Amino acid sequence: MREAANATQLKRNFAGSDLLYVPEVYWDYCRNDVMVMERIHGVPISDLNRLKAAGTDIRQLAENGVRIFFTQVFRHNFFHADMHPGNIFVLIDDPRRPRYAAVDFGIVGTLDPRDQHYLAENFMAVFERDYHRVALLHLESGWVPPGTRIAEVESAVRTVCEPIFDRPLKDISFGRILLRLFEISRRFNMQIQPQLILLQKTLLNVEGLGRDLYPDLDVWSTATPILREWMRERTSVRALARGLRAHIPELIEAARGVPALLTALIEREYTRLQPPPAAADTSELRAALERGARRRDAATVGAALLLGGLVWLAVGRDPAGLGWALLGAGAAAIIYGTWRSS
Repeated sequence: MREAANATQLKRNFAGSDLLYVPEVYWDYCRNDVMVMERIHGVPISDLNRLKAAGTDIRQLAENGVRIFFTQVFRHNFFHADMHPGNIFVLIDDPRRPRYAAVDFGIVGTLDPRDQHYLAENFMAVFERDYHRVALLHLESGWVPPGTRIAEVESAVRTVCEPIFDRPLKDISFGRILLRLFEISRRFNMQIQPQLILLQKTLLNVEGLGRDLYPDLDVWSTATPILREWMRERTSVRALARGLRAHIPELIEAARGVPALLTALIEREYTRLQPPPAAADTSELRAALERGARRRDAATVGAALLLGGLVWLAVGRDPAGLGWALLGAGAAAIIYGTWRSS
């Protein structure tokens, strides 16, 4: 049942895609020990002679395998982790546009969003030979113990990565780079998470499969556009809005608590500013209370504007500039109120 669920998820992820076909699962016939799915007709990926005889675009096929894997890892965060030749077929109804078909979904992998981010950043930094950045990423991601000296990690990264680049770019393996990065972690006595080991093993399988098909496969050139686009999308305003939209219930719940919080703050401020019983002159007290009132009003208006801006961006309304304007106005109101009441 777990394998059937994995297959259904993967099929949904690639719905309408011209890269990968996943067989339909017939849930009505599935049981704990029986999985029934659509029969597919394709050429085994290892049958290179038959693929060539059919006029298959072998280079396109090899590059698509890399695209499928990196799309699964970074766009879907759900990847088929048993991609050996026995589980991969090729649909050649249109040999110039070959399409993969996969079976056997018993092993799949997912990554923590932080690991996704650090993995992409590490790949980019390694290929730019920015070893200081790789060292920082290892510390930030927890791949080496906290407190480790950056210079030591940078030296270790340079030692294991420099030999990789003593060859043409097309011969460089992402899987071996990842293996070397994990070796650095082990050198500093850190235990690598199992899902990352699974990813590295699968990546080696994918690269090996691609280069068996097309020895001149340039994995770097094929995968980099996917990585760069994913990183751009991750830091876009639209991604921020999606994240805010997902947290609208929490934002609304927090907004409900704002009046009570402000009331408690005002009462505490009022109590603090009460004069001693013997005080005769109340002018300072009055001035302090007025400042407190201004601070309260500014905080109330600012909080309302900030919440309005967050909700506007979260629901994706147009124009988006209005949401940012509300956020700016809210922040300005709070800062102005604090300054006036100081």
